[in-house]
Amino acid sequence: MPSTMPAPGVWEPIMLTSPSHDVPVRVYRPHKGYGWLVWAHGGSWRSGSSLAWQDACADLARIARCTVVNVDYRLIPHRHPAALRDVVTALEWAHEQAAREGDVRRVAVGGDSAGGTLAACAALLWRDRRLSLTAQVLAYPPLDPSCEAASYRPEGRFPNRRSMIAAWRDYRGEGKPVRQGQTRLHSTPFEEEDLTGVPPAILAVGDLDPVSDEVRRYAGLLRAAKTQVDLRILPRTPHGVFCAGTEGRADYGPQGRELRHYLGDTLRHRFREPRLTSAEISPQEHS
Repeated sequence: MPSTMPAPGVWEPIMLTSPSHDVPVRVYRPHKGYGWLVWAHGGSWRSGSSLAWQDACADLARIARCTVVNVDYRLIPHRHPAALRDVVTALEWAHEQAAREGDVRRVAVGGDSAGGTLAACAALLWRDRRLSLTAQVLAYPPLDPSCEAASYRPEGRFPNRRSMIAAWRDYRGEGKPVRQGQTRLHSTPFEEEDLTGVPPAILAVGDLDPVSDEVRRYAGLLRAAKTQVDLRILPRTPHGVFCAGTEGRADYGPQGRELRHYLGDTLRHRFREPRLTSAEISPQEHS
């Protein structure tokens, strides 16, 4: 994999090589940045790109004061685990870069919507490999392929239950974890019975978001597994606002900026603190 780094404050397109597929990423390193965040964009696994998410990810990088690796993972019709493998390839590369800088403790993975699902699954795989991550940074990830939560009602909210079920079906096929060596590649962390030891979670979801109950459920499962959780429920906020408030995305601009500031500020503090043991955890929920 290439190790060339961009000049501070400039997006740099890089092609990462893996045994089966080259993965395009865009890397943004702000001035005086520290730490690494691999980001997977939203789009129901069907759409989206690192270019379309560039402004929002740059804003997040400046707030968190870290390098962001924005991944162009494979979309549908490629099925699970293609997209997850691409995100993991980018995470492996970021880990290598952090090691060259002498500090692998400040590496995180994150994403919004479908990208958040991928990030949560990448964090689970990282746990199974016995590697450490500072955090999983997740904005409104869909997590339950059955979409049975009460928050999917009323039907007029985006994304509606029918379209989300179809997206899950097209993305995950038979919906079974794929084994890779001694580990499994999950399509959702809800497939895993034991979440002990997964990275601390920074979660955010709007109170008008159909996936809000799933995010709350995930937070509860992580806390039961003695994992540190920061959860923010954003008022008057629907699904899909991560890019809001950037150029060409005026609708829900205040909510988008609040979301990015919460994620970035919380991650910045996580990068400054050592990872807590389960005995030291004192979860907090913000609303």
